Amino acid sequence: MQRESMQYDVVIVGGGPSGLACAIRLKQLAAEAGREIGVCLIEKGSEIGAHILSGAVIEPRSLNELIPDWQAKGAPLNTPVREDRVMLLTEKSGYRLPLPPFLRNEGNYIISLGNLCRWLGREAEALGVEIYPGFAAAEVLYHEDGSVRGVATGDMGIAKDGSRTESYQPGVELHARQTVFAEGCRGSLTKALFKRFSLREGADPQTYGIGIKELWEVAPQKHRPGFVFHSIGWPLDSGTYGGAFLYHLEGNLVSVGFVVGLDYQNPHLSPFDEFQRFKTHPEIRPTLEGGRRVAYGARAISEGGFQSLPKLTFPGGLLIGDTAGFLNVPKIKGTHLAMKSGMVAAEALAGALGDDAPREVKDYPDRLRGTWLWDELYRVRNIRPSFYWGMWAGVLYAGVDQYVFQGRAPWTFRIHADHTQLRKAAEARPIAYPKPDGVVTFDKLSSVYLSGVNHDENQPSHLTLADPAVPIKVNLALYDAPEQRYCPAGVYEIVRDADGANPRLQINAQNCVHCKTCDIKDPTQNINWVVPQGGEGPNYPNM
Repeated sequence: MQRESMQYDVVIVGGGPSGLACAIRLKQLAAEAGREIGVCLIEKGSEIGAHILSGAVIEPRSLNELIPDWQAKGAPLNTPVREDRVMLLTEKSGYRLPLPPFLRNEGNYIISLGNLCRWLGREAEALGVEIYPGFAAAEVLYHEDGSVRGVATGDMGIAKDGSRTESYQPGVELHARQTVFAEGCRGSLTKALFKRFSLREGADPQTYGIGIKELWEVAPQKHRPGFVFHSIGWPLDSGTYGGAFLYHLEGNLVSVGFVVGLDYQNPHLSPFDEFQRFKTHPEIRPTLEGGRRVAYGARAISEGGFQSLPKLTFPGGLLIGDTAGFLNVPKIKGTHLAMKSGMVAAEALAGALGDDAPREVKDYPDRLRGTWLWDELYRVRNIRPSFYWGMWAGVLYAGVDQYVFQGRAPWTFRIHADHTQLRKAAEARPIAYPKPDGVVTFDKLSSVYLSGVNHDENQPSHLTLADPAVPIKVNLALYDAPEQRYCPAGVYEIVRDADGANPRLQINAQNCVHCKTCDIKDPTQNINWVVPQGGEGPNYPNM
C-alpha cells in the first residue's frame, strides 16, 4: 500500500502553544494580505491538549499580542495570581524568602495549559487551520537537494513482531514549502535534524529537568484561589538543583509539582519518590489531607536557556518553542516565550512562501533577536548554570546577577550535558524512601493510572535500545540501573530468575507518559525514544 500525500504551504508538527500560535498568526497575516496560506498542524496526542503538562502560571504577554480580545472570546484564564510566596524548606520547617523580581506574578494567571491549548486549537480551526490530532510525525522527508520536504506520519496497525495486522494503514506524507517543528522538549524528529544539519554546532548542550505534577481537589476551606507557592531545599540536598510548587486554581483545584534538574549526580535518586516525600512536609501536607488526587503526569523541560539555543533554521524548515529551548528557568515560565517564537516564525514565513523564496528562512532568527524574548533569555542566562556549584552558590549568584548586573554581566557560564553527570553507584549515598501512605503519598503504578495512559501492547516498542547488552553490562554494573528510578512511570524494571540470577531489563512501554527522561538521562545514551502509534500515550485532563 502506497502512502497518500497532501500538499500545504506550511506543516506544523506539534499542537502545543508554540505550534498553535504559529498557525493562528499565519492565518491572521494571510487574512490581512488578502491571500491564502494552507496550514496543517498535526498532533501525536488523541486530541489537542492530551499530552500537554505544565504548572502552570502564564504571563499573558504573547496572548495579548496574538489575540487581544482573548477575554471576550472566553480564553480559560480564570484565576489571576493574588499572592506569591517563596520558601526554603528544611525537613521539619520552612523559612519565607524575599521574592526575587523574576518570580513576581502580578498580572499573571494560574491555568491549565492543556485547556488553553484546546481553546487555541478551536481559534486556529475557526481561522481555517487544518488540525489532525492522533497523527504522530514519525519521519522527516527530504528533497533530492537535501532540504526538508515535509513529514510522514507513522504506519498504524504494525504488530509487535513487525508484521502488518488486519487494521494496518500506511502513514500519510505531508509535503510543505516550509515545515515547522514544534515538538516540545526533546523532540524525536528534532534530534535527527540536529545531527543532519549540525544545528547544535557552537551551542552548549541542552540541559533538562524532570517535572512531575499532580492535580488535587482539596477541601473548600483549604482552597486559596490565586495563591502561588514555590519552594527550594528539602527533600533535595544542597548539591541537587530543583524545587516545588503549589498553584491554587479555580474549583477547589490545586496543582502540586516537583522539578529535579537532570544533571543530578546520585544514581540512587528517584525524582518520583522525592516528590512524594515533599508532600509530607508540614507546609504542604495539611493542604492535601482530606482531598483527592484527580490526575498525574510528568514531562521533561528544557533548562539550558540562552547558551543552549541551537541554530533555528535549515533548508525547508525551522524550530520553535520548547523544542528549540525557549524557556525562562528562573521565572519558571515558557509558554509566553514559546508562543512568541511561533508568532515571530509565522511573520518570517509569511514573506517566504513564494515560488522564488529561499529554502531557508534566515529572517526568523534575525527577527527574534530584535524582540523582548531574546532580551529576556539573555538577562537570565547565567542563573541556572550557577547552581552547578550547589544551591547556596546559585542563590547567591542569582541575587548578584539580577540586582547588581541587571542580567548583563560580562561573562557567560558554560553548561554540561546531563547524561555525563552521574557518579558510580558505589561512590554515591544510598537513599531509603518511605513506603507510600495512600493519603498524600502513592506508588508509581497507581499514579500512572491517573495519567490516562494507553498504548496498544501489540506494537513495536517506542523505547528502543542501541545495544541490548548495555543495560546490564554498564547501567546495572556501574550505576545500579538508574533507569528504574529516573523514570516516573515504572517503565524500566530489572527482573531476575527465582534464585536472583540472570538479571535483565524489562521495558513496560505501555506505562510510558512520554516525559522522555530516559532519552535524556541514560548515562550511555543507549535509549532512544521514538513516537508510538498516533493518539497513544497519556490523556491529561485539566493539566
